Amino acid sequence: MFNSKTILITGGTGSFGKQFVKTILSRYQPQKVIVYSRDELKQYEMAQEFNAPVMRYFIGDVRDRDRLSMAMRNVDYVVHAAALKHIPAAEYNPMECIKTNIHGANNVIDVAIEQEVEKVIALSTDKAVNPINLYGATKLAADKLFVAANNIVGTMKTRFAVVRYGNVVGSRGSVVPFFQKLISEKSPEIPITDPRMTRFWLTLQGGVDLVLKGFERMQGGEIFVPKIPSMKITDLAEAVAPGVPIKIVGIRPGEKLHEVMCPGESSHLTLEFADHYVIKPTIEYAQAVDYSCNLLGEKGVPVPDEFEYSSHKNIDWLKGFQLLDMLKQ
Repeated sequence: MFNSKTILITGGTGSFGKQFVKTILSRYQPQKVIVYSRDELKQYEMAQEFNAPVMRYFIGDVRDRDRLSMAMRNVDYVVHAAALKHIPAAEYNPMECIKTNIHGANNVIDVAIEQEVEKVIALSTDKAVNPINLYGATKLAADKLFVAANNIVGTMKTRFAVVRYGNVVGSRGSVVPFFQKLISEKSPEIPITDPRMTRFWLTLQGGVDLVLKGFERMQGGEIFVPKIPSMKITDLAEAVAPGVPIKIVGIRPGEKLHEVMCPGESSHLTLEFADHYVIKPTIEYAQAVDYSCNLLGEKGVPVPDEFEYSSHKNIDWLKGFQLLDMLKQ
């Protein structure tokens, strides 16, 4: 569905953006791929690697509605990956986080409708579920904006959906590169916040594939959540740094013991598919949508009452050798 189409990705110089662009260029023949971000150095470096004739690099901030409108002209599909994600930085600079993650998201919505973009998928995070820090709260607000946007498009063709997933193995900001750095520096111990801690994990390619499949599945208003494995933080440390002693340092401010991607409070809205869940909108649209059957014909069924998809209640657990295989990928 991406052949001869124009795709724009905000925050496109990040780990996800690079893998997304690499995948699009290898699998499809797009008309244009537009990377929209505000860091000129990262764009310059990315352009050395991805310099196909279809590539376009736009310096711009999602806070800048006019610049975003110019970049989104004649665009068919948008992936919204731009966000301020550093939790402590968000706590120290709350309005900056709000301006990018909430106001920026609203700009993407307004401009996509204005420019008659066909489909938009926004990247979310487990931290948007029952948030305990500002970053999570802003991403929850952004999720709500994208879901509700389907109610204001009227007869226009633009549709919005959200993809939510957990930690990406090896991405910037992940604990795995941090542990690897400590090992390379001959650190005598590995810091662990809490030995009970669990996390969801998927590969960067898995995240990209989920978004690409989301474009094919979406009708508008869905929050897509993949079925992915969990891992205990102690098992992760042992896999990355076998034999190295661990030191318990305590949970940091704004950090959770376990991750939740489908909250129990939304179980009445949650559908289970073969390899993912869909959380339906809390609001009713003017035109009714049957989310139990997506555009690929895949069927979903309601989950049990109070069902919660959390990292410590998961039935799929990642073993150390599997994590190392994911890292190699």
